[in-house]
Amino acid sequence: MQDGDPTSLIFTILVLIFSVVAHEVSHGYMAQYLGDPTARLAGRLTMNPIKHIDPFGSIFVPLFSIFATGFVIGWAKPVPYNAYNLRDQKWGDAKVALAGPFTNLGIAILF
Repeated sequence: MQDGDPTSLIFTILVLIFSVVAHEVSHGYMAQYLGDPTARLAGRLTMNPIKHIDPFGSIFVPLFSIFATGFVIGWAKPVPYNAYNLRDQKWGDAKVALAGPFTNLGIAILF
């Protein structure tokens, strides 16, 4: 990213928002696939970023980190799920956990 290039900054912010939301939604969809409706019932299986904002991790920490260090760190509100509802009791938690990073890896490969 070139210094002071607003187009590049806006694109970077949009990709980060998309990536973080897709990461969280994929956890919820994997849990849904394995039999747990908790995320769906909580209205969290949506790409609407407003539903995933964590005031501290999505606003304060990213703003502070960009000004203090020059790079952005942050997180979204975790998507809820109930491990007791998963059909795959042996590997279900691992599948739900890995769904987010694999989604981010797919986004990175795609873009």
